[in-house]
Amino acid sequence: MSTRTIRNLFAPGVALALFLAAGFLHAASKKDPPKPTVDECLACHSDATLSHEVNGKVVSLHVDPQAFKDSIHGSMFTCVDCHTDVKSSAHETPPQHITCATCHADEQAAYERSFHAKAVKGGNANAATCVDCHGSPHALLPASDPKSRVHHSNIPATCGACHSQKFVMEGSGLRVQTVASYEQSVHGHAVANGSEKAAVCTDCHGTHEILDAKDSKSPIFKFNVPVTCGKCHEQISKEFQQSIHGQAIAKANWQAPVCTDCHGIHSIKAHTDPNSPVSAQNVAQATCARCHEGMRLSQEFGVEGRRATTYLASYHGLASRLGSQVVANCASCHGTHSIFPSSDPRSTIHTSNLARTCGQCHPGVTEKFTSAKVHVDAPLSADIGSKAVRWIRKTYLALIFMVIGGMLAHNFIIWRAKVIARRKLEHRFVTRMPRRFRWQHATLLTSFILLVLTGFALRFPDSWFASMLSLGERMRHLLHRVAAVVLIGVSTIHLFDLLLTRDGRRLARDLFPTLDDMKSAWQNLSYYLGFSNIKPEFPRFNYAEKAEYWALVWGMFVMAGTGVMLWAKVSFGNHLPRWWLDVATAIHYYEAVLATLAIIVWHFYQVFLDPDVYPMNWAWWDGKMTLHHYQEEHGLDPSPVVEILNAESHETIAEEEPTEINHGH
Repeated sequence: MSTRTIRNLFAPGVALALFLAAGFLHAASKKDPPKPTVDECLACHSDATLSHEVNGKVVSLHVDPQAFKDSIHGSMFTCVDCHTDVKSSAHETPPQHITCATCHADEQAAYERSFHAKAVKGGNANAATCVDCHGSPHALLPASDPKSRVHHSNIPATCGACHSQKFVMEGSGLRVQTVASYEQSVHGHAVANGSEKAAVCTDCHGTHEILDAKDSKSPIFKFNVPVTCGKCHEQISKEFQQSIHGQAIAKANWQAPVCTDCHGIHSIKAHTDPNSPVSAQNVAQATCARCHEGMRLSQEFGVEGRRATTYLASYHGLASRLGSQVVANCASCHGTHSIFPSSDPRSTIHTSNLARTCGQCHPGVTEKFTSAKVHVDAPLSADIGSKAVRWIRKTYLALIFMVIGGMLAHNFIIWRAKVIARRKLEHRFVTRMPRRFRWQHATLLTSFILLVLTGFALRFPDSWFASMLSLGERMRHLLHRVAAVVLIGVSTIHLFDLLLTRDGRRLARDLFPTLDDMKSAWQNLSYYLGFSNIKPEFPRFNYAEKAEYWALVWGMFVMAGTGVMLWAKVSFGNHLPRWWLDVATAIHYYEAVLATLAIIVWHFYQVFLDPDVYPMNWAWWDGKMTLHHYQEEHGLDPSPVVEILNAESHETIAEEEPTEINHGH
């Protein structure tokens, strides 16, 4: 074949190849430029000043190059894998907003069902989003990295960044105290010490699908709590679910307790911690008593009430209240998590198991020993032992009343006769307190005592004096107010007496404090401490009597003022801030404590306990002091009024003129 012939055969193919090549070259000339690399993006975005305005708010576009390269995203993707709308490194418009759902659809769907997402949709700008928990997508670390915000050890701090801030949680219905409570809990301490197993927020509440505790799908919904706690405490959870409490929860009984009802929620402490609700001291008085003390369980389910009261009345309860660390409490006998009714053979208090249960503390006990009741309730029980105890109680109460009452009557008869006989031996008396002042004093004393009893009965409703009164709140507050009116009234009468009568004005002058009172107080203490041999003399009223009188005046104004505020609390509360009433309540209470103790410690000593006036200073009764005693105590009073009484009838037969006291006595 000739060369020309061959050329004619291949010419069309060469032309076609050249045409196709030209077409490819032309298409290639129109292809998009290559996408920017990470380094090209970071060349601009590493500038800390780079920002953009979105809806009037300046948003930083800065990305830390090293943080991005170390992040989980930086090791797997380039910038344009997420920012797909960026076609070149030099772009004039900011990239469109991206969502985590692009890669994390399941997690995003779970978050959308969560409490946080619903709060965001409801307009709460403070509710947590992905970046609030995980951090910036450009510096996001895997949960296994100790530096990650969602690493196990960092979860409490991450959640606490919002949940410990009052301004963030305001309006959410949640308390900021929960974070501090968790930090002080057994879980919080364990995590702080490096534990990788101790529960953190997400172990109980979940991760992305965090639901309200009222939601039946929430892991902290009441009926789900045993399973949630069981993720860490598997064996205990199984024991609980088999117990009478667990069976009640399985039947959707809201009154049955779950783990958090006994141990607490965020502030869970070790049972050895005295502040734990399941500590030996608290388990009976507080934790178990919340359900088993009242009659609600009795009415609904036939479970006996007053279990705490009857336990605390036993030796075990009394010793526990005294601080015993080894005496039996509820859990010692009934168990902790495997609690069964006494009719169940598995119960630690079943008749077949009592010897072993009691034998833990009392080795060698027999079934006869264990037949005795622990929850002794003599007034209500019908067994022979309780009946016997009940009759013994009644007999001894009657015997005590008759014997002690007879002793008191016997001693009072003799004491009264001796006091009168001794009083008749004196013939010369000084008028210490006129009749009208005695009536004022008696009215003041009676109303004060009634105020103390009815006031403290409200503050201490379980006290002996509250039980003694047995008035009920309606009668108590009525008597308290009547006594207050009487006290204010007699104080007002006394004030007018001081201003309008000669004796009253003299009383005010004689009671007015002077600088000599401080000097005489020091001299008096020096004498009775043995530092001086000179016994000081006093005028009509000594420093102690003056101090007591003006303390009474001060207390009257304070108690009357705060008492009126509390009586008319609505009127005052409508015109003053509410905290004024709280302040008035505090002042009223503590002033009452101060006044009561002052009367008992100071005034009663002067009237009853001072050996010089034994058995009492009779001035409050008949207004008189013996001249001898008056000269001893008030030698600087120059002219007391002296009365001479008939030794037989003890009636006044003569009255001397004011007598000059001999200071050389």
